[in-house]
Amino acid sequence: MSYTAIVDYGVGNLKSVTNAMKYLGLETRITSDAAELERADAIILPGVGAFPDAAERLRGPGLDKLVIGQAARKPILGICLGMQLLFDRGEEVRDCKGLGLVHGSVERIRTDLKLPHIGWNSLRFPNVSPLFSGLDEGCFVYFVHTFCGRAADPGQVIAATDYGTEVVAAVQSGNVYGCQFHPEKSGEVGLHILKNFGGLNR
Repeated sequence: MSYTAIVDYGVGNLKSVTNAMKYLGLETRITSDAAELERADAIILPGVGAFPDAAERLRGPGLDKLVIGQAARKPILGICLGMQLLFDRGEEVRDCKGLGLVHGSVERIRTDLKLPHIGWNSLRFPNVSPLFSGLDEGCFVYFVHTFCGRAADPGQVIAATDYGTEVVAAVQSGNVYGCQFHPEKSGEVGLHILKNFGGLNR
């Protein structure tokens, strides 16, 4: 059976992502089982909280190596903190190693505006990606974050927004995608993005 695996590593709002995928008619399995992750057609890495804690929870059972190994074989989508974990390293709390699937680092947003950044912001698309196929620039999505990715390769930035400064909203490196915003909480636009992701390997 075709399904998308949602990685269960004790960090993240699994239910809202699962409900959004179910609404779209896309089969999902919440799992930390290696065999189920390997059999999946695609993988979603959710996440809320602090970068070091999440990274340690991934590394503990070896899920970090498994996700890295699957990245060459199938689409992977990191959401919010899950996107940040895709980068080489993060600076939240302390310097911490990430998955290294997207080159760059995760830093505190360099803005004079209030942090955390919470609310709806519009997107622009500096580079074309199938994740945003069918969407127009200026569409709005929902953010909740204080830190953001800084990609080493500008060509991997597929969406950006402004919050007193430019903020990387989404990245792509091969099969690996990341959304700093929450598509599962972004109404019809977010559902469209998840539908696009669900169709990448089908």
